[in-house]
Amino acid sequence: MFRKLVSRNPDLARLVESGYAVAFDSNCLVVRDVPYLDRQGALQSGAIVAKLVFVDEEHVQQDDHQIYFAGGHPHQVDGSPILNLGGGETRIQLSSVCADVVVQRSFSNKPLPQGSFLDFYAKIESYVSVISGPAIERHPTATPLTYRVVETFEPDPIFKLQDTLTSRAQIGDLNTGFADETVAIIGLGGTGAYLLDLLVKTPVPNIRAFDGDTYHVHTAFRSPGRFATEELRTAKATVYGARYDNFRHGLTVEATYIDHDTAERLDGVTFAFVCVDKGSSRAGIFDALISRNIPFIDVGMGLNRKHGTIDGMLRATYYPVDEGATMRDRKLADLSDAADDIYRSNIQIGELNALNACLAVIRYKQIRGFYRDTEGHRHMLFGIDDLGLTGDAYDEN
Repeated sequence: MFRKLVSRNPDLARLVESGYAVAFDSNCLVVRDVPYLDRQGALQSGAIVAKLVFVDEEHVQQDDHQIYFAGGHPHQVDGSPILNLGGGETRIQLSSVCADVVVQRSFSNKPLPQGSFLDFYAKIESYVSVISGPAIERHPTATPLTYRVVETFEPDPIFKLQDTLTSRAQIGDLNTGFADETVAIIGLGGTGAYLLDLLVKTPVPNIRAFDGDTYHVHTAFRSPGRFATEELRTAKATVYGARYDNFRHGLTVEATYIDHDTAERLDGVTFAFVCVDKGSSRAGIFDALISRNIPFIDVGMGLNRKHGTIDGMLRATYYPVDEGATMRDRKLADLSDAADDIYRSNIQIGELNALNACLAVIRYKQIRGFYRDTEGHRHMLFGIDDLGLTGDAYDEN
């Protein structure tokens, strides 16, 4: 990756050729060996970190005019802090490859009158002149041009594309709750297909999806993404496996149903989503998950035409570790087949499938510490008629 970025981006190549200690990590440009003076006038060495915005897999551009800095606040020769370095204390997460670079603050020194830097070379040159100028004045041998290049680049173990937004938004630390996850999606019908689409873009290392059905025309109407004629009459597992193969690692899609005979396929799963529309199938899946003490979220919807138009509820119910049997006994999900549910007629309501999937994924991310959770809902219902969401934070104690 180092050589590819340098060869495809002239401004990055110019930094390397000039002698800057360039590295790339976590979608960031890292420039080590930046000399500066501390408050006592002692010579220190810091590092500049700037975000890379990937235009495609090989070309990058700037995020804005700001940088991050690993080190203390730089000072003038007289011991006063260097002015015109707005920003403040902050953190940005880098990988183990750059464990020596601990970002402590951000700097904002907007170039005038244009308000932005021409490229990364101009940006680094400008900030180095401000940060290192006093250090070089006091210590003439001090230089940021050490020609030390760290070519090690830690590839993303999950995504095959560069996940630029996580580093730009500084939320990498929130993803630690997914670090050891193996998530199962049982059923790739309408809601399950949308749920898969959302989860493949979540930093869950391993996703296992299960569905023994075939991809038909009605499937295309309740499935996210493109449609190709050759997908018809093909196993859903084949269709969805191919659809996301170029997006991420760690995804397996199996053309099988989960029941008593195949329950061992759930071994090693740490969380599951149940997305089936038959109550009898759901009952067997619940037994398999509960017996293995796997926490899960079950989704479903009940629709009717009692008032002429379609009405009903969407549901997302959480079955925590050690509480699966208790939650099942509350009978919040149908464990037998309903005869009058028009959803079973394969009506095309992709927006409800997508919303049901969103409710489940948001709740899952709350459970794993990504989103704030003040209610601890076990059971959520969304009413179509009033667009109202109600929740139940049931506690057996």
